Amino acid sequence: MKVTRDIIFDTETTGMDKNDDRLIEIGGVELIDHFPTGKTFHVYINPDGKTVHPEALQVHGISDDFLKDKPVFADVVDDLLAFFDGARWIAHNAAFDMGFINVELGRLGKPPIDQEMVVDTLALARRKHPMGPNSLDALCKRYSIDNAHRTKHGALLDAELLAEVYIEMSGGRQAAFRLVNAGSADEYDSDGNLRKLPPLVRPRPLASRVHADEVEAHAKMLAEIGDKALWHSVSDK
Repeated sequence: MKVTRDIIFDTETTGMDKNDDRLIEIGGVELIDHFPTGKTFHVYINPDGKTVHPEALQVHGISDDFLKDKPVFADVVDDLLAFFDGARWIAHNAAFDMGFINVELGRLGKPPIDQEMVVDTLALARRKHPMGPNSLDALCKRYSIDNAHRTKHGALLDAELLAEVYIEMSGGRQAAFRLVNAGSADEYDSDGNLRKLPPLVRPRPLASRVHADEVEAHAKMLAEIGDKALWHSVSDK
């Protein structure tokens, strides 16, 4: 059975313009078959001369002074890509986060992340709950996930909360054992569209545990009671 490895992640930035503003925080949580492994990635990033917009500061509380001694993106990119290697990149409103990451990669002459490896949980949530709301806070409330400690946005904290939300939206922890819809499983593509995985097929049928003598005895019993069973079934109508 193929193992699914996902990294649920979030970013914080100096502002909203991916081409002008910069990444200042990345946090990620590893899931294997929808279960947290305990492995995380978290780094603060010096925006290399770009100051934090006041509106952004109100959201995440990460100041210019706090960032001045942090590494620049070029110093952390290898660790980032190593942690995500082979995994799907899963984020809430992923276009925003991936836009910043791909621009930062482009500045270093590195290729962008393949869109096929990206899953947007906001798109997934909108399909599952079309009446909304579908913010991270609203989804935590919907799935009874405690987010009382989320007073400001933080990349690692939000990734941890989103991981719990994603597990619930994907069928809960039982989905990892294929206990939902026995014999098959559901999965979502990068646009949040539900797709059906092929049923699990046993390569070789199990040997029968019924002995030939038992089969013969059962057939004999059915022959003996056949007429009686037919009579009772007619008289009960």
